[in-house]
Amino acid sequence: QVDSVESGGGWVQPGGSLRLSCTASGSGFITQMAWHHQAPGKERQLVARIQRVGTEYYADFAKGRFPISRDSDNAKRTAYLQMNNLKFNDTAVYYCVVRIFISDVDGEKDYWGQGTQVTVSS
Repeated sequence: QVDSVESGGGWVQPGGSLRLSCTASGSGFITQMAWHHQAPGKERQLVARIQRVGTEYYADFAKGRFPISRDSDNAKRTAYLQMNNLKFNDTAVYYCVVRIFISDVDGEKDYWGQGTQVTVSS
């Protein structure tokens, strides 16, 4: 069992920045950490993900604005999303998703956090 806890959300004016953090507790080999968001009335969508080996992927709207990173220690249980040049339509609940390797037979499993609200408003 893994719990992921997000922090760092809040209110910010357009053009501002926020840094989200996600810390995974519990046991398990983490293969990937990702950020998703869900805006009011819309479906959840991937923002960015980073694999244990360091490979990164970004949704088009996040490229160049929301770099994702992870702790460099061996545990690699904390991920960050640096959100720059925030826009009105970045307003959403941001969720951290921790992917754990279960076994060669059972594959991997995703654990979602409770989410943190980001509001961009003037």
